[in-house]
Amino acid sequence: MARDRKPSRRRARLLTASTAALTLAGVALTEIPAAAASPAKGHDVSAHQKNVDWPSAKAKGATFVYVKATESTTYRNPYFGQQYDGARAAGIIRGAYHFALPDKSSGATQAAYFVAHGGDWKADGWTLPPALDIEYNPYDKKHGCYGLTKAGMVGWIKDFSDEVKRETGRRPVIYTTAHWWNTCTGDSTALASTHALWIARHESADTGSLPAGWSYWTFWQYDNSGSLPGDQNLFHGTASRLRKFTRGY
Repeated sequence: MARDRKPSRRRARLLTASTAALTLAGVALTEIPAAAASPAKGHDVSAHQKNVDWPSAKAKGATFVYVKATESTTYRNPYFGQQYDGARAAGIIRGAYHFALPDKSSGATQAAYFVAHGGDWKADGWTLPPALDIEYNPYDKKHGCYGLTKAGMVGWIKDFSDEVKRETGRRPVIYTTAHWWNTCTGDSTALASTHALWIARHESADTGSLPAGWSYWTFWQYDNSGSLPGDQNLFHGTASRLRKFTRGY
């Protein structure tokens, strides 16, 4: 996901992993090929995109969008209302995500801040479950895992998830890369069975190896630019299946 505070987009650190069998038509996904009609097409945005033209995004095929709501406990996306509510008004399924800074406060503290400022969920068929964006520290490259031990990182994510579940009734989707996950959690499999995976891997014909414990992805961020504002994403299923996922089944 793009950070609001710097215009440069992340993925110099999306390290290429070994190729897995999860492919989509066997082609690079700078744009979705016409033959790949099944996966629902979407995107994610932050304050970097400012006021989004939602009718245009809908016309270009956007089925869903994740909108950055918060970061740590000190930042709120100033465009969140226009982006989150505007997407819904245009007939696009939307959800909110939180950019985690585990060195700043506990997982439960950040989760509570997130839910209070846009990260809520309801089973209305239009709201994606809250999402946790957890990746290498963008502010301190020497401490990419935020100074936490592997067990400490797993504990932080669990605390975040437990608080989101307590407040909203849903576990958060986890956005990450295989490289970060396996480096910073020590190949932990403790969360895969209860959390949907949003995998980030760009400009590739497939998602590559998934983080430890996951056998499939739910969302795939496959590029940081394209026909839709922000990062380009797919849902691992049809638009009808996406609607069911928003409702929790």
